[in-house]
Amino acid sequence: MWYIDMPEALVLINTDVGAEEEVLAQVKNIPGVKEVHIVYGVYDLYAKIEAESVEKLKDIISSKIRKIPKVKSTITMVIVSSTSK
Repeated sequence: MWYIDMPEALVLINTDVGAEEEVLAQVKNIPGVKEVHIVYGVYDLYAKIEAESVEKLKDIISSKIRKIPKVKSTITMVIVSSTSK
């Protein structure tokens, strides 16, 4: 069964070289961020966020994550269905 309680998104984050730990420390303190991990590959961090509305998701991404110094770019995937609760 598909279950979406609150809007969620996965955010892939590129940082300046060597800034991964610094950006992770800032992202994990943003309200709505449920997980954040340093990853290998094209992106430097992966974050899972949750909010009461799509507008609040947008605010977390645009006004908080993307405004962190040393964040170069983000890619956002809004979750539309899930098999976990």
